[in-house]
Order: sequence, then structure tokens, then C-alpha cells
Amino acid sequence: MGLFDDDFYSTKISRQSKNTSEDRSERTKWRTTRRKRGLSTFQISAISSLCSALIAVMLFSFIAGHPSTSSRVTLINGSHQLSTSDGDPYERIISAAQKVRPAVVSVLTHKKEAVQPDTEGTDSKGMDEGPGLEPGDEDFELPEGFDFGEDFDFGNDFGSSQEDALGSGVIFKKLEGKAYVITNNHVVEGADSLEVVLVGGEKKKATLVGTDNVSDIAVLSIDSKGIGEVAEFGDSSKLRLGETVIAIGNPLGLGDTLTSGIVSYTNRIIPVSLNQDGIYDWEQEVIQTDAAINEGNSGGALVDLNGRVIGINTMKIADTGVEGLGFAIPVNEITEVVTELMLKGHIARPYLGVYTVDLSNPYAPLSKKEKEDLKLPKSITEGVVVLDALGPALDAGLKLNDVIVKLDGKPINTTLELRKHLYRNTKVGNDLNVTFYRGGKLQSLKVKLEEKPEE
Repeated sequence: MGLFDDDFYSTKISRQSKNTSEDRSERTKWRTTRRKRGLSTFQISAISSLCSALIAVMLFSFIAGHPSTSSRVTLINGSHQLSTSDGDPYERIISAAQKVRPAVVSVLTHKKEAVQPDTEGTDSKGMDEGPGLEPGDEDFELPEGFDFGEDFDFGNDFGSSQEDALGSGVIFKKLEGKAYVITNNHVVEGADSLEVVLVGGEKKKATLVGTDNVSDIAVLSIDSKGIGEVAEFGDSSKLRLGETVIAIGNPLGLGDTLTSGIVSYTNRIIPVSLNQDGIYDWEQEVIQTDAAINEGNSGGALVDLNGRVIGINTMKIADTGVEGLGFAIPVNEITEVVTELMLKGHIARPYLGVYTVDLSNPYAPLSKKEKEDLKLPKSITEGVVVLDALGPALDAGLKLNDVIVKLDGKPINTTLELRKHLYRNTKVGNDLNVTFYRGGKLQSLKVKLEEKPEE
């Protein structure tokens, strides 16, 4: 046997070929025909070399980046200019920041507080022996008939101290010589005067256009002179988990600070105490991010890689061992609020007129005696107890210790659910059907909702 089993490659001559010469000639003819149809060794080698070269070039372009795929050529003023490489992930962050940062400003709030008189260290004559008095000056008095004069100015700060606070804001609109800035309500709340500092350092006096405690949004106006482009709003509903975002603001007074991170959660629900009394009576839908948000970032911009504002930075969880938990209000949740603030200066929300406590409040539970006074059926464990009735509720007949269990037929278990139903499902002027227990009996009445008065 030879090295191969078939006769064509065998070095031995078969018995059949020895006996039949005619058969051998035919087989030789068949072999000749086969060789003419195939490719030569040189051709196969050339094709293989060419394919290998093409594959190597493609792999190199994929790994290292090739100008034809990773760059763009644009025509500017009649000449070709090569744009920056799309392959650099940080280049998009740089471009987005350059686009939006001129529209992000610092917000300074000034609050004046009356100085409390210091009764310590005063003598019987009422003179304050401060550290600056020298011996013998205790009995110093102004000459009789002394007059400061009409032109003497004590200054606006005489008799008061000034407390400043810092925040951030976003210029989102220019109209009729004014530029409008969006920020957080808690940034400007209680301020006596406001200033806005532009990215270039220029200060401008700001006027409060409107504010809303529920959404934690406020709108300011400033002179538009010297202000260029305004921020562009994106679509926060299209955010994806893990998407890269950047936060721009004024943390700790360090204006024009940029941090980056990802979207950790697109629609986190955070409980909020609107009255700051420790009882959560509202919920805020927010974007959760690990981009660094610190004190002073409130009101600043959360931006996507297209340079569009998709959120207003509002809060962070500051606790020992907690890192990377920052939150921003989605722009889709505030566009209507901002429009109404610019038109009216406030948000017209329906007002029922009740102060309440939850029947099953774990933070301030009712005593056994208080529950017995309500005379509720044993099956009723959830509801809202009326502590006081004002305005529309008082006019309709609601009273102390009424236990509201339904609004418009929808079960109401907490004050939060009552507020959400009012703000989301009703309007000013609507008739609200209230179902409640009084003295153990189930009753119902209609309340005509009014506009909530300004606090």
C-alpha cells in the first residue's frame, strides 16, 4: 500500500493498468482534463495572500481607528476641516459641556436678619463695654444738640446682618430684553434679594418671576444684555439606564464646575415633606445619577451627551458611607410648571381646605382613646382624619374628626393619596365627591374646589 488509499496518488502501478494499456490512456486523458479546470498553486497562493492582507487591514482599522470611519470632513468657508474623532468617548462630554455651560449660572440669595440686642456686658447706664472701648470711655456721650446731618447715610444694612446662600440656575429663554433662569424653589425661598453670576463672572440683579413649592421650581428674570445662546431642553422620557450625563453648577461657590456620571435610575420616586415637618406628604419623581452633586449644585443642569438639558439638579443623599446618590427633576415634569409660572407667577392648584392626619400614621399614631372617639367600624383601618376644615371644606360641611375614605369613589388611605388625587385628577372649580365616616356612619357630600391661596 502507498501513503494514500486512492490509486491516483499511489506510487505503485495497479494490476489493471498493466493488463490494459487502453484503459491507462483513457485515465491519463481524464487526469489531463481535471488539471486544466483547477487553479495553479501560484494562483491559489496569490488569492490567499490578497485575502489575508484585506483581513489584516480591516482588523487594524477596527482596533486602531481609521480616518475614513472615525473622523468626519466638513466644509467650512470653502475649505475642508477634519472634525474631532468620534472614537474618543470623552470628546462628546467636552462638546456637550461647551454647548451648555454658557447658559448655566450661579444664583446668589441675600437674606437680611435683624440683629438681636446683646444684653450681656452692659452697665446700668446701658452702655455696651465692647472690646474696643478704652478705660475712661464708658461715660462717653455725644455733645448736646449734636446732629448727624441730613446727608449722613447709615446704609441699607444698618441694624441688620446679611446672610448669603449659593445655588445654580439655567438660562432657558430670552424674550423682550429679558433672559429667564430656571432654578429650585428651595434655592430662592425666603430671599430678600437675588443676583445671578454669568459664566464670565458678570453679576446681574435678578427678579423672582414665580415659584412653586410642590415641584420645587422657581423662575427668575435678568437683563438679557450680553447673554448669547440659551440652553436647549431634551426629552427626559428617552433616558436609558447607564447613559452618560454631566452635571454643571456652582457647588460650594466653585462656579462653572463640571462632573460626569451615568443615569443610575430613570424615574426614582422620592418621598418629600412639603411642610418640612418630617411627615412625607408628597412624592417627587427624579432622575438618579452618580454624577457628583453637592451643596450649591441645586438648580443646575443635568445634561446629556448632545448638550441638551434633561434634568434640574435638586438634591443628594448626604449620609455617612453614602456616595453617588444624586437626583435631578426631569425636564418633562416641569415644562408646564415653568410656562404657568411665567404667565401667572404661581401654580393654580385645587384647594380642598382640610388639615389632616393619617389614620394609620406610623410616625404620629393615634392613641387608643382617640381611635375610640372616632367610632369607626373595626373593618376601617385606613383613611384620613380631618383636624380642621377651612374654606371649601368648611362651606360644604366637613368637620373635625371626619374620616375621609374616598374621593370621587377612589379609596384614599393617606394624606399623600389625597393630595395626589387633588393635584393630578381635579381642577379648580370642579365638584369633588367626598365619602367619609362621622360618628361611625358612612356619609358623602360634594365640595366645590377653589384655587389654593398663596402661603
